[in-house]
Amino acid sequence: MFRFRLGSIPVEVHSSHLLVSAVFAYSSVRWAQDGWPFRQVSDAPAAGYTSAMVVYILSWMFIVFVSVLVHELGHALASRLFGYRPSIALVWLGGHTVPTDAPGALPWKRDLLITSAGPFFGLMLGVASFLGHIVLQGHTPALDFFLQKFALANFIWAVLNLLPVLPLDGGRISNTLATRVFGPRYGPLLSQGLALVVCVAAVVIGVRIGEVILTILFAMYGLQAFRTVAEVLNGGKPGRELDMMKSPLAQKLREAKGALDAGRLDEARRLGAQVLEGGDELTVELAAHAHHLLGWVALKEGQGRVALDHFSQVQGLQVEPHAVAASFSLVGDDARALDWWKQAWQVSGDRTVMHEYAGTLIRMGRAQEALKLPAVDAASAFACAERVLFIRGVYSEAAAVGEQALEYAPSASIAYDAACAHARARNLSDAMRLLRRATELGFKDGDYAASDADLAPLHGHAAFEEWLTELRQSAAS
Repeated sequence: MFRFRLGSIPVEVHSSHLLVSAVFAYSSVRWAQDGWPFRQVSDAPAAGYTSAMVVYILSWMFIVFVSVLVHELGHALASRLFGYRPSIALVWLGGHTVPTDAPGALPWKRDLLITSAGPFFGLMLGVASFLGHIVLQGHTPALDFFLQKFALANFIWAVLNLLPVLPLDGGRISNTLATRVFGPRYGPLLSQGLALVVCVAAVVIGVRIGEVILTILFAMYGLQAFRTVAEVLNGGKPGRELDMMKSPLAQKLREAKGALDAGRLDEARRLGAQVLEGGDELTVELAAHAHHLLGWVALKEGQGRVALDHFSQVQGLQVEPHAVAASFSLVGDDARALDWWKQAWQVSGDRTVMHEYAGTLIRMGRAQEALKLPAVDAASAFACAERVLFIRGVYSEAAAVGEQALEYAPSASIAYDAACAHARARNLSDAMRLLRRATELGFKDGDYAASDADLAPLHGHAAFEEWLTELRQSAAS
């Protein structure tokens, strides 16, 4: 393996990539005897032919390397458009690009754009090579060879890579669109069923033309598609569920999940961390479940950055869109959170999720748009907007949203929450103003207010003590 950087994008080239590209080049030697570089040594002794073969194989390895790198660079640059920090790895005959700080599954529109950018860049390289060959044809046999092969390789790879078969880009695109149109239950079944048909056809073609690598690749892809279809038809999901795993670490993880469900967050965190320290017994699946659980623990504790760190390490499991959305909301990245909340709402139809989506719009200064959502409750939407700001610790902003909410949905609880935010921000006069507004709207629980830690900055102030006295007297009368 060797590493280098393209600007800020790290690139790893694994030995498997070089090996497979060399095998691919060698397998095509029989079709290249009449071209460069073999024609130049047709009358030479055996050593000359061997040298030509080495040059031919190295040339094709270079063509594959550059073509795959440009393809992955398309994914990487598209990832950068959304603020992700991508890294590229060239492995086997292809590669993969990972937006390292993107948690779990991407929003579907971003996923489509990032996935499509790879084939597009490859196709543009093919077009540029084809045009270059037209302009420069005949200068040298070597230049003709490279321009022709770059064009041919990238045109063929663009077509193959857009076939609706995972893990090809076309498979990701078809799976994303099918899931979007037919839902998470039937979408994967339909897309993988289509992939299975395409793989069978590709294997038949590969056998007939004697293309060994093509046959092996699509046989492997077809087997994976068949397994996915079988699991879905049997009522399961791709990948093993935690309840199906049998090991001491799996049992500990189930205990951690039980603690999380019961609200014992410290215990859940401790057990989840112990699972990740499981050494040789820790499998990729168990690690994914552990990171997923620890992400939820962090989320319930209001630690958005920690949640994102864990969710980004979940492999092979779906991270719930509303969990990702909540994480981005907590770290103050409402622009990213918005797309995730919208996706979560459209998939689930849940009104709580819809109000979180509305709350995000409100925090972004788009209150009128938020209040036009179907059957939205203004009080709930503003409460979601204010709560997140309060958890972030930007109390003055939370108080401002609370006061804005009173214009649309005047209620005692909204006024009281805004007073708490003002108190946390040490805006004592504004806090008292909102407490009195809460009283006007029906707030009467003086004992609760006296013990509320959010109002602690007001303790000992004459105006607050006077308000408490009035409140208690009013409740007693």
